[in-house]
Amino acid sequence: MTDLIASLTRAVEAAPDDLPLRLHLARQLVDAGRGAEAVEHAAAVLARDPGSTEARTLMQDALTPPGQAPAPLETGAPRTGFDWTRAEQDLGSPVEPMFAEAAPHDSQVPAYDVEGARITLADVGGMTDVKKRLHAAFLAPLRNERLRTMYRKSLRGGLLMYGPPGVGKTFIARALAGELDAQFLAVGIADIFEMYIGSSERNVQELFATARASAPCVLFLDEVDALGRKRSQSTSDAYRSVVNQLLYELDSVGNENEGVFVLAATNAPWDVDPALRRPGRLDRTLLVLPPDRDAREAIWQTHLRERPIAGVDVRRLAKLTDGYTGADIAHLCESAAEIALMDSVETGEPRMIGQADLEAALRDLRPSVGPWFESARNVAMFANDDGSYDELLAYLRKHKRL
Repeated sequence: MTDLIASLTRAVEAAPDDLPLRLHLARQLVDAGRGAEAVEHAAAVLARDPGSTEARTLMQDALTPPGQAPAPLETGAPRTGFDWTRAEQDLGSPVEPMFAEAAPHDSQVPAYDVEGARITLADVGGMTDVKKRLHAAFLAPLRNERLRTMYRKSLRGGLLMYGPPGVGKTFIARALAGELDAQFLAVGIADIFEMYIGSSERNVQELFATARASAPCVLFLDEVDALGRKRSQSTSDAYRSVVNQLLYELDSVGNENEGVFVLAATNAPWDVDPALRRPGRLDRTLLVLPPDRDAREAIWQTHLRERPIAGVDVRRLAKLTDGYTGADIAHLCESAAEIALMDSVETGEPRMIGQADLEAALRDLRPSVGPWFESARNVAMFANDDGSYDELLAYLRKHKRL
């Protein structure tokens, strides 16, 4: 019997589609008490011929414990009363997707959305010092290849922008992409971190792969203090692994990051892992402060442009809002519009937004940067041994915030 089974097995391996031969082997295996092996062959026959009564009988015999009589083969509806035949007919064809078309199997859907930048630094009002720093770090070396070669100026590394929230760090990054005529790819912590082990690291890898495939590209890492938190202060292995993956991608062997300009933004640079700020990584720092007077005037004009206004003195508003961020000014415009709207509802006669509405809103809203400067002052005064925050310290002294 053993020799016969061995011969039949070799024959089946040579002719796997010979169903009668496979059934004969399955019967020999059942008779020899090797039911588990017989099940595999019976299942293979049923996969090709679902209506094979002989294969179903062999399957039942193979699954019957030794010493027990096999249960009678049922050809009708099971004893439960469920009509399997009807169910198979109802589900005989696949259900088409109702809400979205399935992507072709060979399509490559990008993991992150890359967009074209439609603004340039000319759209950023004021902020002369910020523009000069961006020009030195990115624009001048890129546009003057001969000088870059002469001075051996590398384009590797990235720029870390820091400052209080609402000062326009994302807007500046987008404007730089437009200035470079590059694609723009922005991500934050919600785009990276996932609950499953290894998923966050894979997201970082896919992020940089997308940026490289879209070069020239400005890759903007928002809230980098959350993405690249100091590993010494983190109790989570997931955070440490993400920082390690970021370091690996920023270093990248050879010229893999050629044409990828990495910008990062944070409100708390003192919480960023020091390894991310070493040479070749985010090795340049740019302090972005509340907008100067020219920038505030431009911001006022932008947010009032499409509103019904009359008798508004933008230059006076810019003077009155020293220390306010762009987000603060946008909120002031919303509040003034609300005042005019409610007045129009009460009087039954629509009216324009005037200077009085804007100054009334201004009296009720203080600058939002106060808490940030409180934290920044402590760092600048007591944790500035390497001079990283000298520029911030000078600003605090000039504006009497110490």
